[in-house]
Amino acid sequence: MRELSPLQNRLLMAGGVLVIAGAAAFMLWPVAAFVLFAVGAVLFSAMLLQQQYEGHNFILRRLRRQQLLGCAALLVTACLMAMQVFRFGFARRNEWVVCLAVACVLLLYTAFRIPAELSKEKR
Repeated sequence: MRELSPLQNRLLMAGGVLVIAGAAAFMLWPVAAFVLFAVGAVLFSAMLLQQQYEGHNFILRRLRRQQLLGCAALLVTACLMAMQVFRFGFARRNEWVVCLAVACVLLLYTAFRIPAELSKEKR
């Protein structure tokens, strides 16, 4: 995996914090929570897109695709959250929560499996 620069690592962490803050603040301030979540999702996804795998290990390529699918689910979550907050489209209830759960499962799984597989590959 290509390493991120220190600035990119900070942006990745800031995006993750904004995603968590946006999801947590939704009950109190829906519009502000949507803005926080959307900015965080874009930052987080953009920084994970910068991190690439150049190898030929099938397992790592599969995990990378799952990680990108989790990023896409985060962005879809932001769209569903906007539909609920601004009352347009088909998502009027808490559909964004289901999409966020899927994104969290995918990203959490890959966050543990990719480093373990990379250490196996180095040996």
